[in-house]
Amino acid sequence: MQVALAWLLARAPNILLVPGTSSLDHLRKNLAAAELELTGNILSELNAIGRKQSA
Repeated sequence: MQVALAWLLARAPNILLVPGTSSLDHLRKNLAAAELELTGNILSELNAIGRKQSA
């Protein structure tokens, strides 16, 4: 889930994420997604997944 959140944040700086949070631990994990640094290769692979599914 953290990678998915980090990917959304990397797509555009003006995205506001509001994932459901049912516990303090879940909130901490969601916040940690902002600290993930996805490389260009990883972003390309993640972007390709969406293109493959919509084709």
